[in-house]
Amino acid sequence: MKFIDVHCHLDGRHFNELDTLFSRLDGCGVEKVVTCGVDLPTSFAAKDIAERYKGCYFTAGFHPTELKDYKESDLDEIAALARHEKCVAIGEIGLDYHYPDTDKPLQKEVFVRQLRLADELGLPVEIHSRNSAEDMCEILREHKNLLNNGFLLHCYSHSVELALELEKSGAYFSFGGTSTYSGSKKARRVIETLGSDRLLTETDSPYMPPVSRAGQFPNTPESIPEICANFAHIRGATEEDTAKTVWENAHTLFKKL
Repeated sequence: MKFIDVHCHLDGRHFNELDTLFSRLDGCGVEKVVTCGVDLPTSFAAKDIAERYKGCYFTAGFHPTELKDYKESDLDEIAALARHEKCVAIGEIGLDYHYPDTDKPLQKEVFVRQLRLADELGLPVEIHSRNSAEDMCEILREHKNLLNNGFLLHCYSHSVELALELEKSGAYFSFGGTSTYSGSKKARRVIETLGSDRLLTETDSPYMPPVSRAGQFPNTPESIPEICANFAHIRGATEEDTAKTVWENAHTLFKKL
């Protein structure tokens, strides 16, 4: 079986031995990973990692909680990164209202600017949405003309009803290690309910380990086979068919894989 992690963060101090990690990924069938930028430094770091490893691709963009040093001209550099042959999407981008000092107007502005940039470049987007479902959906509805290249709700955490609405708009949804816990009832219901052609596997490494690695840090893309097996269990499908479908979904959304 071939597996893919469509959203992880391999830059930074948690993964100093990437040669060893990618060797282990070869051994467990995780043939492709997408390491994601959250600001300019991590987007450049993601590019460098993707250039070093055959099965690694990357995204470039500004995460909504990483806008402290953002300036408008930074998107020119994101655009240049996005033209790289191994940059598969603009991301991760979106809204996050978790923290009390959230600058909601700025988050919305930068989110829309990056949606527009992705449309101009013909790329999909990877969207982060936490405690912001209403505003996130309003923006996606208002700017649906910018979503023709596809969009992914990474680590989806909202309702089944909202997922079904977004599915009609062409959304893809990825789930990580938290979906393997029996207490993650909302995520498990969404996985069960959505069409199989909308589902993707991620780890959000180094965060969110699956149940077999509970309490371990850092999490790695080695968790993908367990996450995929959990998809299969929830949906009453075989692991082989599930892995094949997820692989095909990823290549449909991310044309540069």
